[in-house]
Amino acid sequence: MKKYLFYVGIDVSKAKLDINILDSLTLKSEHFIIENSIKSISIFIKKLNKKIDSESALFCCENTGVYTNYLSTVLVNLYQDLWIVPAIEIKRSKGISRGKNDKTDAKDISYYSYRNIDKLKLFTLSSIDIQKLKILYTEREKMLKALLLIQTTKESKAFTNKIIFKEVSQVNQSLVKSIKNSISKIELKIKEVIKSNEQLSKQAQLIKSIPGLGEQTSVYLIIATKGFTAFKNWRQFACYSGVAPFEYSSGSSVKGRTRVNHMADKKMKSLLQMCAMTTLKYDPQLKEYYSKKKAEGKNSMLVLNNIRCKLISRVFAVIARETPYINTYKFAS
Repeated sequence: MKKYLFYVGIDVSKAKLDINILDSLTLKSEHFIIENSIKSISIFIKKLNKKIDSESALFCCENTGVYTNYLSTVLVNLYQDLWIVPAIEIKRSKGISRGKNDKTDAKDISYYSYRNIDKLKLFTLSSIDIQKLKILYTEREKMLKALLLIQTTKESKAFTNKIIFKEVSQVNQSLVKSIKNSISKIELKIKEVIKSNEQLSKQAQLIKSIPGLGEQTSVYLIIATKGFTAFKNWRQFACYSGVAPFEYSSGSSVKGRTRVNHMADKKMKSLLQMCAMTTLKYDPQLKEYYSKKKAEGKNSMLVLNNIRCKLISRVFAVIARETPYINTYKFAS
């Protein structure tokens, strides 16, 4: 493992970055505040490289979504090592603490990277097409939520004056039509991005060859896995998706049931649940498996979760094999 001499903890906010540079030899720290912009970050890194050896520094920050984009883009382009960690992991590693501010948060992040170097997973920037898909998919989700919210106006029809409701309804229908048109345009753009990229197009086709997995699930799988480069195997992705079961026991007195963890990609988990339900209609093999386990007295949600795991394993299998899914069940005697 690479030996770092400096651990740079960065607390990211919308307007500014609080930076703490920890010297691993003396454990002394320096604190800086800069603007959260590409220009300010670039200038700071170039000045920092004059003071310390850039190859011996590890930059670490919390995952704060889009606010991290400037920082990650600059550091990757300047070939600096960056580690982006879930905020909850850093929070739980701190132990008992009272109060907080950006300066101490930056210091905590630098100490986290220093103490947990064995967990290091360097950040890699997604391809442009994956970034496009992520933004487009996020916008589509916002549109769908807005559409559902606006369509709830229909519920008040029976309790509202007919003349008043008619006027409101006209405006409402216009908004619904506009949002539906926007959703269609976004979905068309998503298809264009995938079609223009030969690798992503092939991956999408391979995923959709599996019974129960459709257009939107294939797109989100590609986004979540960064084109199937972010996870080594299907088991890691099952854990990320919140469908991998974990034991819950301690000594001889605590014997809880095995269950999945709530920390997961909830969108992915939801899509996999819908896919598992769909496979019961279109996949005779999984339908027979479900009926068999139910007859054995297994809980229906447990069996469905097993099917979600099976679907993930099938996805990773067809991607690794680079051939469409073949249902061998129909050839069984």
